[in-house]
Amino acid sequence: MKLIEKIEGEQIKKQVPFRVGDSVKVHTRVKEGDKERVQVFGGIVIGHKGRGLNESFTVRRISYGEGVERVFPVNSPRIEKIEVEREGQVRRAKLFYLRGRKGKEALFVKERVKATVAKKAKATAARQAKADKEAAAKK
Repeated sequence: MKLIEKIEGEQIKKQVPFRVGDSVKVHTRVKEGDKERVQVFGGIVIGHKGRGLNESFTVRRISYGEGVERVFPVNSPRIEKIEVEREGQVRRAKLFYLRGRKGKEALFVKERVKATVAKKAKATAARQAKADKEAAAKK
């Protein structure tokens, strides 16, 4: 087993960290005849599976009113880069429920906001300061 993991380790690419629910743009190299170009596929990551070289993820988008899903191997040499456009906040590992949605509601997942954590910490600190002030006033 160690030998297989060693060989796989050499072929694994360093990727941009993304999670299920994120809106991403996947830049893939497409060969047409003797020419090669980059094609962009953008959408929401609805699933992620496997590990090591077998790791893959599924991206879904709505194209001309029709849902299109595409599975990409994470370590594929055909993938040039992965851009995270928007981070989503979800409570599921697989977002297959998006398949049943229509229109705009199929395009969006709740956005993960890092500022809300800071806002909550600030409010807690303010409450604590107020409680300390009231306790000092009573003494």
